[in-house]
Amino acid sequence: MEVEKQSIWEVLRDRRMLICVGLGLASGLPLYLLLQLVPFWLRLEGVSLTVIGLVSLAQVPYSLKFLWSPLLERYQVTTLGRRRGWMLLTQGSLILCIAALGWLRPTSDIYLLFALTLAIGVFSATQDIVIDAFRREILETDGELALGNTIHVQAYRVSGFIPGSLGFILAGQYSSELNFAVMAAFMSLGLILTLLLREPQTGVAPPTNLRTAVTLPFVEFFQRRGIGAALLMLAFMALYKLGDNMATALASPFYVDLKFDPVVIGVVVKNAAFWPAIVGAFLGSMVIFRIGINRALWVFGFLQWITIFGFVWLAAAATPEIWMLSIVIGAEYLGVGMGTAAYVAFIARETSRVAVATQLALFTALASTPRLVTGAVSGIIVDSMGWVDFFWLSAGLAIPGMLLLIWVAPWNGQQAPSVS
Repeated sequence: MEVEKQSIWEVLRDRRMLICVGLGLASGLPLYLLLQLVPFWLRLEGVSLTVIGLVSLAQVPYSLKFLWSPLLERYQVTTLGRRRGWMLLTQGSLILCIAALGWLRPTSDIYLLFALTLAIGVFSATQDIVIDAFRREILETDGELALGNTIHVQAYRVSGFIPGSLGFILAGQYSSELNFAVMAAFMSLGLILTLLLREPQTGVAPPTNLRTAVTLPFVEFFQRRGIGAALLMLAFMALYKLGDNMATALASPFYVDLKFDPVVIGVVVKNAAFWPAIVGAFLGSMVIFRIGINRALWVFGFLQWITIFGFVWLAAAATPEIWMLSIVIGAEYLGVGMGTAAYVAFIARETSRVAVATQLALFTALASTPRLVTGAVSGIIVDSMGWVDFFWLSAGLAIPGMLLLIWVAPWNGQQAPSVS
């Protein structure tokens, strides 16, 4: 099949895009359950904020998943195949763990609850590893990578409405047993999809032993790119969204400092952020389909950089208005949606099919590092220099990542030559 000659509409109608939707929903639901429903439920049950904060440590496995990703690359756990077998195992485990949560009494079973939420975090992070690998193996061209990854990310976000909206409603009217049983039932849809899928046929054999599975992703990447080019690539992954992450790290406290009413903030931020991000992601993927990943990284990176100055304008305003807040947030998340579409497609493209699971886990962990770092230091910086200078600094920190595009994603669409 001559995939490159397909139109964007032909690709959108491809069944692989529907697979990306289903797997995105299955991948996002456990995380949002931990982020939204579990803390909400615990607070309703009278659990202290200190304990709720400790329970949130169940999210740590998402940052450490690369440590056990070689196991998924090396071993096959069922006759369904290397990818589908792990998907079935993790999804089945998630269904059981999520359903079991509802039978616990948080005030008396707190240690068991912590163990169960940690297990959900581990199984969910493991599911992400194998779903990411599966998606990379069924998507081939730049256009498919852009559209498929964008659809996956947006389905991932939409899945948050299940525990974050439906779960909240059920928590106020029905028992926790029923609430978490409903969440487990939604998770079972992913398991059904896994049973219906076909194992990707890549023609690549798994590593012969665990040692090879651990070392191959690193050896392959540095040999393929050369040491110098590989280091530039890794630096780009860490720096491309640094300025944007810095600018939005303390967004909520910033809106409070501008003296906006909390209700106004809730309404404006929810709509001005969520919908532009969705639109931006799909618009971005369509642009990528036409101009390619490299040029899209330039265009969308510039848009991301420009939108940071909207925060400078808002912070410097004598009397900030609601319409100003809406414009700044809408523009920021439109740029974020576009930039993320190109960025995720780029990361997927840089993986090799001989080590896709571990390399994707490593690259995505590296990509999330700036968000963790900026979240930790942004408060100190704002306290020392104020909001206006903070946003100027954020804009400045976006420049190094853009400059690295000269080497890692040149405008002419050709990969920069490897350097040793």
